[in-house]
Amino acid sequence: MEQFVHSAWSMLPFAMMLLVIAVAPLIVAEWWDHNKHKLAVSLLLTIPTAVCLVMGGMAKELEHQLLSDYIPFVVLLLSLYVITGGIHLSGDIQAKPWVNTLFLTVGWLLASIMGTTGAAMLLIRPLLATNQQREHKVHTILFFIALVANCGGLLTPLGDPPLFMLFLRGAEFSWFVSLFPQWLLAGGLLLLIYFVIDSYYYKKEHPASLAADSNEHLPIKIQGKTNLVYLVCVILSVAFIHSGTIPQMDIATSPMWIKYMREIVLILLMLLSLYTTKHQVRYELNKYSWAPINEVIVLFFGIFVTMTPALAYLNDHAEALGFAHTWQFYYATGALSSFLDNTPTAVAFHSVAAGLTPDQIATFGSNIVAGIPEVLLQAICLGAVFFGSMTYIGNGPNFMVKAIAEENGVNMPSFFGYMFKFSLIVLLPVYILVQLIFL
Repeated sequence: MEQFVHSAWSMLPFAMMLLVIAVAPLIVAEWWDHNKHKLAVSLLLTIPTAVCLVMGGMAKELEHQLLSDYIPFVVLLLSLYVITGGIHLSGDIQAKPWVNTLFLTVGWLLASIMGTTGAAMLLIRPLLATNQQREHKVHTILFFIALVANCGGLLTPLGDPPLFMLFLRGAEFSWFVSLFPQWLLAGGLLLLIYFVIDSYYYKKEHPASLAADSNEHLPIKIQGKTNLVYLVCVILSVAFIHSGTIPQMDIATSPMWIKYMREIVLILLMLLSLYTTKHQVRYELNKYSWAPINEVIVLFFGIFVTMTPALAYLNDHAEALGFAHTWQFYYATGALSSFLDNTPTAVAFHSVAAGLTPDQIATFGSNIVAGIPEVLLQAICLGAVFFGSMTYIGNGPNFMVKAIAEENGVNMPSFFGYMFKFSLIVLLPVYILVQLIFL
């Protein structure tokens, strides 16, 4: 058994887990919609993997993966999901190109503060309401997915789940702000491209559509404002409650309430949000449901367990994989993040970087962050966050935005239509430019 958990075969459950997550929504969507089926798949792969790990002498690695990574990861996502689910933004203003561009800019800015999922769910419905009289609006939703549901979340560990996992591996909260130039270039170019495209389509709108858009006007209104305070508290908790500021949190003999102080605070903030938010705001206006976060909890349990032997193997065999250039980490992370979940992808390539020999590491510079050369950490972060927008399945919010848009009568492109009509011709050139300039 010990030989198995240290062999390449040990990565099979992890690969199967990611493959099911990527393919099932495309070929058995109705069956996959039920979380009980996701739980069944997760348990089918995790139970044998866990048994093999324990019998193969990797019980401590499994324990660390669940207690130090999975629990903090789930608690953060749960708190953000609950708190942002209590904020409702409504209104219908005139959908001129500069207004739509401003909408996308605000979402792009908010994504690093409240997470890509939170920002996307907050703004997608008022954006749809604003553009309901417009004939040409598909392009607006596509750029919304790229900017708000993905690229905007680059500047903090709260922005996108893979960044939080890298934060847990030692990157300082403030380090992610160093990605500001790449964030600004990618976001600025996409916003400029969008403005030009929307201006073109605005001129093609039927006069009757523009007249209807001008006549129907509701001011922007925000409800559930108390949750904004809770959101600030979440940011402060992640920024300051960790072993870097409270060393006792990293001591094995410390009480549980000290080890999990951050998670306890986040749970209390979540409970406050549930208690103080009006039922109408959360459940009627926001159509709040526990199903999406239950899906995350179930699937990521399977991912974190099956990922344990895979990470150990990648770390042990990093030298043989032949990654000698920064751009290889960028595009490899990006390619897998496009079709698989970007969180385990980022963690996997962090393990590859951490397993490089001292001579290999020296070629990337002497500045080490989160246990790997800083330039490789930058490449992994950029690849995971940016390329998550290359397909509908690259990042969780993508499919959610698509579904909400279709519920509101927007005829969204197919899976491959999204790629060939948008991501490959608009997004990929921008991401290549980021690599050529910065990596």
